[in-house]
Amino acid sequence: MSNVYDILVERGYIKQVTHEEEMKKIFETEKVTFYIGFDPTADSLHIGHFIAMMFMAHMQRAGHRPIALVGGGTAMIGDPSGKTDMRKMLSKEEIDYNISCIKTQLSKLIDFSDGKAILENNADWLLNLNYVDFIRDIGVHFSVNKMLTAECFKQRLEKGLSFFEFNYMLMQGYDFLVLNKKHGCTMELGGDDQWSNIIAGMELIRKKEGKAAYGMTCALLTNSEGKKMGKTENGALWLDANKTSPYDFYQYWRNVEDSDVEKCLALLTFLPMDEVRRLGALKDEKINEAKKVLAFEVTKLIHGEEEAIKAQTAAEALFGGGTNMSNVPTVSIPVGMKNAGLMDILVYTDIVPSKAEARRLIEQGGLTIGDKKIQDKNETLLDSDFKNGSVLIKKGKKKYYSLIIE
Repeated sequence: MSNVYDILVERGYIKQVTHEEEMKKIFETEKVTFYIGFDPTADSLHIGHFIAMMFMAHMQRAGHRPIALVGGGTAMIGDPSGKTDMRKMLSKEEIDYNISCIKTQLSKLIDFSDGKAILENNADWLLNLNYVDFIRDIGVHFSVNKMLTAECFKQRLEKGLSFFEFNYMLMQGYDFLVLNKKHGCTMELGGDDQWSNIIAGMELIRKKEGKAAYGMTCALLTNSEGKKMGKTENGALWLDANKTSPYDFYQYWRNVEDSDVEKCLALLTFLPMDEVRRLGALKDEKINEAKKVLAFEVTKLIHGEEEAIKAQTAAEALFGGGTNMSNVPTVSIPVGMKNAGLMDILVYTDIVPSKAEARRLIEQGGLTIGDKKIQDKNETLLDSDFKNGSVLIKKGKKKYYSLIIE
């Protein structure tokens, strides 16, 4: 069994660990059962979760057993970590639907067959808890003074932290305890914003059960300026193809900053590190080859090789002088809109969210139809604009759409 700790360090995952030397030895000699929690507050994971999925996948490939814990119970409260406002509360039906979608996405990187990985939902043990028993049994092990020093709470104290949310750390700690008893889970992994919650669970097991337990966090996905990656003009970079198309997903990685390429290759692909370093060392125009590799590999992992090839082909057609436009993202309008104003068409097809945004796009010279830059906000599409049944719309410098009439 290879020591996954060395792999994780070399690729840049590890941010903080609770017992480094002990954990190194354990990874060398034991098959570790560990867990990572996923918050089912949406029906898709986004790119911020992808690094946790890769973290988990490397552990599984090294022979260790993952538990993917979806927070069907804790989602009814909401994790205050990294949040300045209280989260919207979801219904049980919404949460159950989100969980089913998340499992499908996790299965792209994690093998759940034959007990190689486990999916658990903390609603199974949290929703039927007797509150008085829980506070007597679990709450007694938590110091309020210590909890208030945790970063996830400190930043909320000024705006107000409800007791409702204050319970979250106890519940996440209890999750670790339950998984420890049920599956022999001895380790919790997560993003670095979960450090306080991870320590709380680890200490709960050590105090209550007298057993060894450990925690490890991975770096959050940030660019060279320390800002979170995965934000687009339309919001988060989702893993669901219906929320972020494979083409847009590919283009995001194709256009990352030069200084972020090597880090993204190390964290978000399974390429050998020798190849990662070779690609990351490319300079000037040659770095674009590394970006193409990054975009293809990440898109392949999330959307499959076929969709990655389609996205690559479309990008080459638009930017590399290729001719195959069939994979450029397609939008459509009904025949009755054929002579409508361009601003109405842009809003109808969700190319822009509003007429105000469409007007601003045109005024700034950011809209091109075919080969013609649009300067008049009252412009309409003409029959002559359609070539072979479609018209190419260019938004800004890098967004392309093929418009057809249904």
